[in-house]
Amino acid sequence: MGTPFPKTSRPAQSALDAAGYTHLEQLADVSEADLLRLHGMGPKAVGILREALQQKGLSFRNAS
Repeated sequence: MGTPFPKTSRPAQSALDAAGYTHLEQLADVSEADLLRLHGMGPKAVGILREALQQKGLSFRNAS
């Protein structure tokens, strides 16, 4: 079990749930661009998630 997601909008949380993400650490395997493609995920939510990852010493996967 990992770190819960920080508070984001309900649509962003629903997008994470629908994509099968259950904890913050999973997002280190995902690029920001991939997250933004999820219905309900916006730049503000990605910024909140980016900051939460950085606090854990993690970051999104670089787009290749």
